[in-house]
Amino acid sequence: MAKEPKEFSHEVENLIASFRGLPEDESKARPRKTQDLGALIDELLVKYRISHDSLEHSIREKWVELVGAPNAAYSHPVVVERGQLLVLVSHAVVRNELFHHRLQILEKLRKLPGCDGIKGLTLRAG
Repeated sequence: MAKEPKEFSHEVENLIASFRGLPEDESKARPRKTQDLGALIDELLVKYRISHDSLEHSIREKWVELVGAPNAAYSHPVVVERGQLLVLVSHAVVRNELFHHRLQILEKLRKLPGCDGIKGLTLRAG
């Protein structure tokens, strides 16, 4: 069973280079051990939820059920940030309607998987 050679410190590598008449390595970079690409990709898929639908995508799919077809035609959920769902609304009357029914919308919204942390709606013209 062959053992891998021990790695020298940066200072020792430069000392050896000096003895051999080679230029010293002035960089701060350190060699790292290689990783299995498959395991790294699996880790990234889980970390960034690439293989799963995003929270915003799930909300958009159910938006008509959450606010009703007439209101959904003039509004669009964009992003969840700091517990707030940003909704762009293209008509003032619909914005007012969503504002008055925001508690009922939030109650329905929190029943969706992963949406229990949403604390409020932010309505913007758009």
